[in-house]
Amino acid sequence: MNARTEPARAETDAIARPPLVRELLLVAGLFLVYTFGRQLATGHTGEAFHNADRVWDLERAVHLPGEGSVQNLLLHGDTLIHLANTYYATVHFPATAAFLIWLYLRRPTHYVWARRVLAVVTAAALVVHLTFPLAPPRMLAATGLIDTGQVYGPSVYGSPETDHLSNQFAAMPSLHFGWALMVAIGLILATRSRWRWLWLLHPLVTLLVIVGTANNYWLDAIVATAMLGIALAVVHLPQRTATTAGRGADRLVPAPRSEEAADEDAVLVGAGR
Repeated sequence: MNARTEPARAETDAIARPPLVRELLLVAGLFLVYTFGRQLATGHTGEAFHNADRVWDLERAVHLPGEGSVQNLLLHGDTLIHLANTYYATVHFPATAAFLIWLYLRRPTHYVWARRVLAVVTAAALVVHLTFPLAPPRMLAATGLIDTGQVYGPSVYGSPETDHLSNQFAAMPSLHFGWALMVAIGLILATRSRWRWLWLLHPLVTLLVIVGTANNYWLDAIVATAMLGIALAVVHLPQRTATTAGRGADRLVPAPRSEEAADEDAVLVGAGR
């Protein structure tokens, strides 16, 4: 995220940022709605384990690689599995927050688009969590996997019987992976560096971590990818923002620009679809 990866400064200056207080309230509100909504799905233990058996059998029927192969790689050393657990516990929310903050400050147009995409994906995920509770592979004896967080630490979950702060039966879709993939896509579209494709390492590492720590099935990431793809097809990258003259209100409107800039915007919009 350095100066060499940024488009022309004139483009940034021509874009009006959404009001900060409104954005903070909006994001916080969406997070609270999602958090409380997940709690509605808690307690469906029998259904969650029944669905887990179905997902596990489906993965074997379509010959997906076993999650155990990834976990075995991580278990070659205590340090590696501890790093994986730490990544799972600490990177998810801070990385997404940093992504949105940077876009808000440096790429307002991309920020509005990314916030909408994340909201759509998260809302759709909540619906799936409520209608399809799913026990993660670490809880399913048939997988033969261990709960690496509990064994090696750190763990973000307590016992399902006593942990009332999180819904551990919300494995599908994996928002860990869905958000990580959106962060990578957003930064690739918002920057110009030839190294920007390295952002794809974030979702790749996230995928290996969520599977290797037995917190998610492969299908959880596949469903998250499909949902993100639909959201990207529906929520298009908006035009530049401009301040409405005489009102002080920000709205999305086409801004006067050169023919060269118009071509550049057309490429970005097409990539966002």
